[in-house]
Amino acid sequence: MEIDNKELDKSYLRAKKRVEKLKKFYSHLIIYFFVNILLSSYKIFRDIKGGDSFKEAIFEGDNFSLWFWWGIGIAFHTYSTFSDNFIFMNKTWEDKKIKEFMNEK
Repeated sequence: MEIDNKELDKSYLRAKKRVEKLKKFYSHLIIYFFVNILLSSYKIFRDIKGGDSFKEAIFEGDNFSLWFWWGIGIAFHTYSTFSDNFIFMNKTWEDKKIKEFMNEK
């Protein structure tokens, strides 16, 4: 069976789109860790300078609330990026079924 150029173009575009989604996700993840580490460190050092012990500063809930709320956003971004692999009826399944139904007589 010979693959035509249209199908190759579709495959290439689909792969390129997937790579772009992965690139955006990994960039988001790196920024998430970098910014949260900086902000948490700043808040912890500020609390220590204000008179709290190291233990009190570390376990202060406000110092890590951004991790939680932004983490929810990361979870949604993770799902949207990798959902093709998580869902049973994904794009590959759809394409396979379409070809199957087209070949029925």
